Amino acid sequence: MKKHLLSAVAAAALVAFAGNAWADIIIGVAGPITGPNAAFGAQFQKGAEQAAADINAAGGVLGQKIKIEIGDDVSDPKQGISVANKFVADGVKYVVGHFNSGVSIPASEVYAENGVLEISPASTNPQYTERGLWNTFRTCGRDDQQGKVAGDYIAANFKDAKIAIIHDKTPYGQGLVDVAKKDLNADGITEVMYEGINVGDKDFSALIAKMKAAGVTLIYFGGLHTEAGLIMRQSADQGLKATLFSGDGMVSNELASIAGDSVIGTLNTFSPDPRKNPAAKDIVEKFRAAGFEPEAYTLYSYAAVQIVAAAIDKTGSADDAQKVGATIKAGGPWKTAIGDIGYDEKGDITRPDYVIYEWKKGADGKPTYAEK
Repeated sequence: MKKHLLSAVAAAALVAFAGNAWADIIIGVAGPITGPNAAFGAQFQKGAEQAAADINAAGGVLGQKIKIEIGDDVSDPKQGISVANKFVADGVKYVVGHFNSGVSIPASEVYAENGVLEISPASTNPQYTERGLWNTFRTCGRDDQQGKVAGDYIAANFKDAKIAIIHDKTPYGQGLVDVAKKDLNADGITEVMYEGINVGDKDFSALIAKMKAAGVTLIYFGGLHTEAGLIMRQSADQGLKATLFSGDGMVSNELASIAGDSVIGTLNTFSPDPRKNPAAKDIVEKFRAAGFEPEAYTLYSYAAVQIVAAAIDKTGSADDAQKVGATIKAGGPWKTAIGDIGYDEKGDITRPDYVIYEWKKGADGKPTYAEK
């Protein structure tokens, strides 16, 4: 009787071990899959799904396959909290996302309390990683880096411009312009206007009239392409000849579809084009063969999955995301589609990562952004 009982226990343990060994590693991908910023959500989703497919085709991680679960936060903080809670309920331990800093910051609190690691391809507000949480990482840089790059560029190239600083009142938008403003003011350059708009605004006539009256020749804008494109188009229609300069929220060719030819001459900061990185050559060709142009954050999302997978492999288990987080910080640099990435204790990348882009007409006659 004892022998049969022992055999049953051993068999149960073997089944449990086998189930654990072959269970999927679920990675949640969170961002604006729908809504006005859906172009960025598509980049997140395509990048993560392709990374998972490539890793699985190469044998997976520790004998397990990566499974992607999508969460649509519509760029809304409340919806982001709902997505975070659903991921927790579904047993997700790793999240690639969110897109907006204003969503990533509150969602990360939910994740931290429930043992979930978050790695954002795009949330650039410094506060995302400045709160002492164990679980916040990103594959992009920070606004206190790109805002300074912008401020230095304006000081060197637009010293005599009449500058309007406009932001969308979000942690990303206002946080970005405030860094540039501080940098400009320290160089003795004072803006003629500092104004906030609301996300979702469509009519900027009053703002443009105010800028015309102030003689504005340069608009430094903190926000996303949706509002920026309308400001550009309406400025052109109302006769305001001012260059718009912004951050990485402009890196979508959808900006040109909103702004039309008024986008020509627009400036923005972003990392060196990841599509030109030799490490990404085969991956980029794979995306293009499938009919998807991997611009902006596509490869940043791909890299986020790569880092999580490599850190799980090095840790030896996917069960404890906090241990995997410690491995990410101590075990790099990690080889990714956007180059080698190392991390500091906050979860920030250790390399400077911003250059200036200008919007011009490409070889096909369509406006696009290219490094200056």
